[in-house]
Amino acid sequence: MRILALLLLLAVAARADESALIANARQLTFDGKRSGEGYFAPDGNLLIFQSERDPANPFYQMFLLDLLSGETARVSPGTGKTTCGFFHPGTSRVLFASTHLDPEAAAKQKAELDFRASGKTRRYSWDYDPAMDIFTANEDGTQLQRLTDARGYDAECAFSPDGKKIVFTSNRTAYDHELSAEEKSRLEKDPAWFGDIYTMNADGTGQTRLTTSPGYDGGPFFSPDGQRIVWRRFDASGLNADVFTMALDGSDVRRITDFHSMSWAPFFHPSGDYIIFTSNKLGFDNFELYLVDAKGEREPVRVTFTDGFDGLPTFSPDGKKLCWTASRTADKKAQLFLADWNHPAALVALDASPKRERTADEKKDDAAKAAELEQKAVAIENANSPLPIKAPKDAPASANVRQRRRLTASPEAVPYAFDLRPDITAEDLKNEVTWFANPLREGRMTGSPGARASADCLAAYFKSIGLEPVSGSYFEPFEFDAGVKLLADKNQLVIGAQSSPEAEVSQSRFFDGTPFTVDTDFRPLSFSDNGNFGGEVVFAGYGLSVPEDHGGASYNSYDGLDVTGKIVLILRYVPEGVDPKRRAQLNRYAGLRYKAMMARERGAKAVLFVSGPNSPEAGKLIPLTGDGTLSGSGILAASITDKIAEDLLAPGGKNLKALQTALDIESPHAEGGFLLPKVRVSLETGVEHLKQTGRNVLAYIPPGAQKTDDSEIIVVGAHYDHLGHGNNSSSMAHSGEENLIHPGADDNASGVAAVMELAASLSQERAEHPERFPRGILFACWSGEEIGLIGSAAFCEKPPVPLGRVAAYINFDMIGRLRDNRLTLQGVGSSSVWRKLIEKRNVAAGFNLALQDDPYLPTDTTSFYPKRVPVLNFFTGAHEDYHRPTDTADKLDYPGTERIAKFARALVEDLAALPVRPDLARVEKRDEGGGSRETLRAYLGTIPDYTTEVKGVKLSGVRGGSPAEKGGLQGGDV
Repeated sequence: MRILALLLLLAVAARADESALIANARQLTFDGKRSGEGYFAPDGNLLIFQSERDPANPFYQMFLLDLLSGETARVSPGTGKTTCGFFHPGTSRVLFASTHLDPEAAAKQKAELDFRASGKTRRYSWDYDPAMDIFTANEDGTQLQRLTDARGYDAECAFSPDGKKIVFTSNRTAYDHELSAEEKSRLEKDPAWFGDIYTMNADGTGQTRLTTSPGYDGGPFFSPDGQRIVWRRFDASGLNADVFTMALDGSDVRRITDFHSMSWAPFFHPSGDYIIFTSNKLGFDNFELYLVDAKGEREPVRVTFTDGFDGLPTFSPDGKKLCWTASRTADKKAQLFLADWNHPAALVALDASPKRERTADEKKDDAAKAAELEQKAVAIENANSPLPIKAPKDAPASANVRQRRRLTASPEAVPYAFDLRPDITAEDLKNEVTWFANPLREGRMTGSPGARASADCLAAYFKSIGLEPVSGSYFEPFEFDAGVKLLADKNQLVIGAQSSPEAEVSQSRFFDGTPFTVDTDFRPLSFSDNGNFGGEVVFAGYGLSVPEDHGGASYNSYDGLDVTGKIVLILRYVPEGVDPKRRAQLNRYAGLRYKAMMARERGAKAVLFVSGPNSPEAGKLIPLTGDGTLSGSGILAASITDKIAEDLLAPGGKNLKALQTALDIESPHAEGGFLLPKVRVSLETGVEHLKQTGRNVLAYIPPGAQKTDDSEIIVVGAHYDHLGHGNNSSSMAHSGEENLIHPGADDNASGVAAVMELAASLSQERAEHPERFPRGILFACWSGEEIGLIGSAAFCEKPPVPLGRVAAYINFDMIGRLRDNRLTLQGVGSSSVWRKLIEKRNVAAGFNLALQDDPYLPTDTTSFYPKRVPVLNFFTGAHEDYHRPTDTADKLDYPGTERIAKFARALVEDLAALPVRPDLARVEKRDEGGGSRETLRAYLGTIPDYTTEVKGVKLSGVRGGSPAEKGGLQGGDV
């Protein structure tokens, strides 16, 4: 055991981070503006917490969360403010504080709502409302009973372990007598200063004051054995606080911390060995969790290591879980978090912590106690009486634990085609992904034999599990761009000297200079517009526009750069010297069409791509391969050799290799962008697009009720196409990987497999319980996603079912690489129902979720949201194998994918049965927390339609609140 303890000590000492004491941390609540202060029921199956989630009430109300089913229900009256819930240990009643009896409660709510509607903001603070009183109620909110009625703030209440006593905080002494002028001033500035600790019987009788010290005494709880009370005591200034304990009658006060900071919210571990608390030791805006031993003999041990607020910690009754309130959310608003707790490691860490130097007051107390004990010993000795031994009190009677079971359905397995079962399993998912990612599919390029074989397989699968075709067929054909050829005598590149900076630029004028040879020195790109332009050139580095992404910094090549009316010179790939994680983040935004459109949206007229001497394909031109879209990009686009780029940079004394090398290591001194002096470029491009036909695969589960022409449906989809041999601009193949099959296991055989499993599982459920499906479910496997969302856009442009019937769209794109239990859900801002449904189902699923509001994504959700359909996308993150031949089936986490599919199944089933159609919410701005895969979003807020061949760029929609919308543009405009 000593060896084990030593190993634990070494492990804890080696990890100065959260993993030393907590594991599997995840956000528990998502609904509402903010949530906090979660306390467990005695059986550990319920949590009572406060949350702002009622649009009509801006203040906290009290809610119960069932940790087995995920169901949440309000327990407080709904009016006024509430705080500090707690469970009675022997009954099904709860305790909380509320102002619902305040005659001014409704007026205060309205005033706060009006303030927020005005657009004003203020720092969040607790107001110690004097109308706050303590109540008990049944878990369903019935039989509400008032326990306190004194004028003043009565709150911060908790039951004793035996349920017979309540400890609470009150500042009633500020209201029970005529205040002096000094007291009145203090009450106005800091009503908490008058706070003291009280106890009362469980029925509200016997209210007794325990503390009388100047300053705030609050946040009390009983120790696990019920023999002591722990609380926070602020000094008279209100700036510093420490943790104290005392006997039940207020005697034997012991100081536990002397941390020289604001230390508060103490809570005992069920073992009674230590106390967890909150402190701003590291700065006023950075509260973290700390441990201290129950006697306060050692210095506190740090628990959390995340900037922002971590506070109000509580343990589960078995001591194995930690729940706390944290602002480590995308919007930085507080929500509840849950993690596994490492009790043995906590004991080791505390044992290794230095002993705490006792304060002068504590030393005086120690001396006084020692003298008192010595006097008693002398008296006992003189009386020739043995030292009395105090018998320990019996442990509190065990609570009448409520047994709660989650009801689950286990449908009987029946034989299916392809030996697939209706229950979702990792084995089935692996078999499906392996089939689609097999080299025999040749990368499933849209329109290829591999894609046709994949579509045939999916149609046969859907038919075999009893799904109906849509409009008489499982296939929906669409036209796409299958190739490009150059138009004769329509492609020219000329470099000329600039006579003066003030010279006017004519779009039709070709400057004198050296002509270059098409296919040797330069080559138009497949998505280039046809036309010509001449003008100044701006170097824009890698031409990237990337939001912040889960710890990865944002990247914007256009910061401080004006490219309006100019030609932009851009490096082809991403910085070559970054680590794999950073590369994976940047690769999502490195598509050539996307880079070109980023330049176009900032006013550029043409874009020139160069590989750069440090990159793969150094010096080579980009192949003339189509990206499948029928539309243009709205900008002239061509690739040039490194030699041409050097010619452009030379007059300004710049060197391409030096520029790229600085950018490759993201040097803060790198020149990100600048106007090229003394040169002008004239570019003419002419390309012709060749057409071919691809196919979506559609299948349908009808509603359980009688089907009507206007019955609503949920669409569940994923794209099955990929990049073939990678012979297009989307491939991220490394040197030596050219022309190899891109299997596309994660992208997106993983999503297709999830759709197949959901179809089989929900089809069985629909057959057994038709009453659970008032809405139908349409399963869609799209082609053409990799070449511009062609398949899903064709569905939305000419839908086989009216889009007005589509209540929501659920999409899966790259869900096979679950890491650190982190699952990203995107498009959450498209409807107010998402957070509530996600919160409910993730309680049991247990993912560490990242929720992103933005519905404008480089996946098929962007075809639906502009058509007024709420969307939700499942995504496990980018990786180094993205769009490479190395994205193979053996690298996927199939148990993790199984968990994701089961989580999604519960959400889809909820959607199918939701009493009210999901509302459509307007999303106007990007997630400041970043990370959305938004390669279709641009500065003007236009969303291209890639399915229609027109002169110019046809729009499928515009982004809410964008300059495009404000300027009057809308879907269908060119």
